Amino acid sequence: MAGHSKWANIKHKKGAEDAKRGKIFTKLVKEIIVAARLGGGDPDANPRLRTVLEKAKQNNLPKDNIDRAIKKGTGELEGVNYEETVYEGYGPGGAAVYVESLSDNKNRTVADVRHLFSKHGGNLGENGCVSWMFDKKGWIPVNKNDAEEDVLMEAALEAGAEDIRDEDGVFEVITPPDAFEDVKAALAAAQIPFGDEAEVTMLPQTTVSLGGTDAEKMLKLMNALDDNDDVQRVHTNADIPEEVIAAAG
Repeated sequence: MAGHSKWANIKHKKGAEDAKRGKIFTKLVKEIIVAARLGGGDPDANPRLRTVLEKAKQNNLPKDNIDRAIKKGTGELEGVNYEETVYEGYGPGGAAVYVESLSDNKNRTVADVRHLFSKHGGNLGENGCVSWMFDKKGWIPVNKNDAEEDVLMEAALEAGAEDIRDEDGVFEVITPPDAFEDVKAALAAAQIPFGDEAEVTMLPQTTVSLGGTDAEKMLKLMNALDDNDDVQRVHTNADIPEEVIAAAG
């Protein structure tokens, strides 16, 4: 799980820079459109929409943008039809990479993703080649200084959490996807703060430790994929050393 925690922190810090460039707005708008199309425009009845609206609020996406995106999703306004696609492959050192995308042109997206894998020492594989190495789970990080373990366990487990893990100064609360919102609400009610990085994600069952140039190339691959406008989320089982992350800024 350490690998996921590190990548989540990298994404969180990187997100601040992406927000300045408006890049993260594009991804949020796409996600809102698709969530509203699949589950309707009422966040109270649509957990996926509710989750992305929280993220939109954290990133200061303007309300007008949110309202237009919801209306495009529900068909009240004309909009682009985005398709959800998953790409799977291997990065440097054989680490697994699982890429989620929303695209209006799958041919363009697969060509771009394949190019990025090749450019950074990896290779795009067949569907299913790495998905079995991940589990879809809710992931909520809580700083150990912000909560007593027994209080956290009581609030989280009663709300439906599966597990609480101790990783590098952080309690990681693991939930089934459909209990994610309930557990977050329970932590908030118990006045237990948690990180903005909390998300429903693909958690690796095991991690692959990388070092040297493999670690550096892997970090560049992950960042390059994350920078692609059609890519929504990138997951890996790579565990990259802290010194490599620090050197990359």
